[in-house]
This record gives sequence, structure tokens and C-alpha cells, in this order.
Amino acid sequence: MRTAQAVAWKEIQIYFSSPTAYIVGLIFLALTGFFFTQDLGDPFPEATLVPFFDGAIVIFILLAPALTMRLLAEESKLGTIELLLTSPVRDWEIIAGKYIASLTFFLVLVALSFFYAILLFVYASPDPGPIYAGYLGFILYGSAALAVGLLTSTMSNNQIVSAVVAMGILLALFFADRAFGSVSGLAGEIIGEMGIRGHFDDFSRG
Repeated sequence: MRTAQAVAWKEIQIYFSSPTAYIVGLIFLALTGFFFTQDLGDPFPEATLVPFFDGAIVIFILLAPALTMRLLAEESKLGTIELLLTSPVRDWEIIAGKYIASLTFFLVLVALSFFYAILLFVYASPDPGPIYAGYLGFILYGSAALAVGLLTSTMSNNQIVSAVVAMGILLALFFADRAFGSVSGLAGEIIGEMGIRGHFDDFSRG
């Protein structure tokens, strides 16, 4: 486990020294801030973070692949993956370390977005249940999206290909229950359960 921690720490340092990570973070906070303010212009705005959560999961379909595309694809392209695999490090420790690093960066973004929830509690009296459940759902969704991105990063040494494939998978999972809603029987039930959007809606609405 210490080896996985060492891999994670190395990747975390790369994240926080990379301009790409800061660009991703800035885009995430700017766009989620935009979605957060959407209800404020209504005559009777609701004290809720539903617009924030709805926007955040769509944004992260694009940002999760950007955070994970280099994790193993770059290692393959540079030829350093062979050094990793032949070193006294188990495969799962490499994968776990890189996943923990991406998850850590994601959780930092989530923590920064708490600012919106704090504003809501200061200036309104929201029901805390849907907010806590929404954040839990977003963390679970983000964790799954990062896992998909890491998976596709193992399939190609081209970061762009890895990102595009990950986006395709995440989009398919996002629209699965809507796009195949007319499918009946067991197949329809399975596809419906695979759809991320419906499950996340349950979380964001408490």
C-alpha cells in the first residue's frame, strides 16, 4: 500500500504543478458558479443547489477525461510504462496510486465548490438533506467518471484518443436511460439501471 501512496503522491505533485489542472479547475468553478446563479434571477428563487448539481455532472463528462487522459497514456507514449511494470511494483498499486491522485484533485474541486453551499446557508434557509445527498451523489459520480477515464487511458498511448473514448462512454451512460427508455423487458431494465442521470437526480433532489 505504501507503493500506491508513493505513486499517488508523485501524481498529485504533477497535478498541482501542471497548468492543465488549474485550467480544468478554473473551468469547473466558473461554469458551476454560472449554473448556481441561474435561479437567482427568478422572482421567487428556490434555496437549492439542484441547478449547480445538474450543471456539474454535465461539465464533468468533459473534465474527467481531461484529468485522467495522461495518467497511463503518457507513460505508454514515453515508454516509461515498461519501467513501471518491470519494477517491483504490483500492477494494482500503479493503478490505485494514479486513481487516488485524480480522485484527490477532484475532491479538492468539490471542497472549493462548498463555497456555493455556504452562500446558500448564509443568505437563505435551505433544506440541508438534498444538499448533502447531492454532494454525495456528485462525489460518487465523479469517482466513477475518473475510473472510466483511467480505464481508457490504459487502452491507448494517445491522450486525445483516451479522452474522446472516455467522453463517449460517459455520454452513453448519461443518456442511457433516456435514449433507450422504449426498450422493454430485462434489457430495458438493465439499460435503465446503467443510466447515471436518473440515479444522480435522486441524489440531487434528496
